[in-house]
Amino acid sequence: MQDHETAPLDDRRRAMLRFADKLTLTPAAMTRADTDALRAVGFGDAEILAIVEVTGYYAYANRVVDGLGVELEE
Repeated sequence: MQDHETAPLDDRRRAMLRFADKLTLTPAAMTRADTDALRAVGFGDAEILAIVEVTGYYAYANRVVDGLGVELEE
């Protein structure tokens, strides 16, 4: 799946991926409405924290790899 907007996902997963996209691409634009959207589809505080942590970790790891010029193996 390359596009979570058109993939056959439930509302909960789609909301999570929208949140992760926004946090990755425009972190300064995050607002309470973004976490409220997750709560509206059933995510609790601990789950939201986990989404933020995993999203942040992958952003960090990718920047470290890119910053060091690491090339992927085939």
